[in-house]
Amino acid sequence: MSSESYIPASAIDTTFAHTTNLTSSALNSTILSCSNEYFAAASNLLTPTPPINRPGVFIHTGAWYDGWETRRHNPAPYDWVVIKLGVSSASIQGVEIDTGFFTGNYGEKASLQATYVEPGTVSDEVVAGEGYDGWVTVLSPVECGPAQRRAWKVEGEEKVKGPWTHVRLLMFPDGGFGRLRVYGNAIPPPKPVVGVEGGVEGEEELSSALVGAVALGASDQHYTPCSNLLLPGRGKDMGDGWETARSRTKGHVDWAIVKLGLEGEVSRVVVDTKDFRGNFPRAVRVHGLVKGSVGEGEVPGHDHPGWVEVVKGDQPCQADTEHVFEGEEVVAGARTFTHVKLTLVPDGGVKRFRIFGRRSVA
Repeated sequence: MSSESYIPASAIDTTFAHTTNLTSSALNSTILSCSNEYFAAASNLLTPTPPINRPGVFIHTGAWYDGWETRRHNPAPYDWVVIKLGVSSASIQGVEIDTGFFTGNYGEKASLQATYVEPGTVSDEVVAGEGYDGWVTVLSPVECGPAQRRAWKVEGEEKVKGPWTHVRLLMFPDGGFGRLRVYGNAIPPPKPVVGVEGGVEGEEELSSALVGAVALGASDQHYTPCSNLLLPGRGKDMGDGWETARSRTKGHVDWAIVKLGLEGEVSRVVVDTKDFRGNFPRAVRVHGLVKGSVGEGEVPGHDHPGWVEVVKGDQPCQADTEHVFEGEEVVAGARTFTHVKLTLVPDGGVKRFRIFGRRSVA
């Protein structure tokens, strides 16, 4: 185990709080190929929720496991799986191996490699093949343990910055891993000639995790994390949104702060309460921070003096509805925003928080 970069389980979530799990199926990451998945599918590595256990449940190949598990007695030095990231490219700051409920059958060591493929140059079929030689080791082999989370920081500026488009996980010599979580930040793609959202020329989603937006914090994340607000699509159920605990204090509100992936002018805001029916907020407020009001590297608090209205006043909400605020409801003006804040009045759940506009730089 590399003691210099090792992060204990108790510190993983705080250490990588301002990053995105790049190898999540919720972020459209996919498995391209693997050496073996006899006992359990490699695609389980990308499941966004923690591993689960179903003791006593057996399938054709043996006990059911929520993770990736290969056959015994691998004649090669390691088993491997190739993953295409769902973002256009990314930096990588850390790697987590969660061995879930693998105890006597966990992989003893893990290593992570990465590569960058320029669009239109090398096909995914080539990258997925065993003969592809473009891999760079970003995490040397480290020891894993049974049924536990272990993580490591990626060290070296070139390895961190990348950019990277694909990763390859190596498991020595065989066995099982529950989840792979690669922490980093999406790198925005080049500015498109025209935007497709709503047919508005130049309009893009500034707040998507796919372009590098990051949830910086929230007042409460009792049920589900606020980072879910930035995922693409509308999700599948209430579990992939942001939901807070019930409040009974007069005047209470909950809030979440987002650093935009693309700085820019705001023209449209979407607050989606899909799947939240008996627990949607009564109303929402949307504020933003104008470029220059936050220092380099500063994480603004909910009470930062620079917050200004982006959407006019308190906007009432309904159950299971995509609320779209535009036109006179948006009071952002021709200002460049770097951060936004969603406030729930007084509490509840929201599936997605989407900010649309025109980025300020190419």
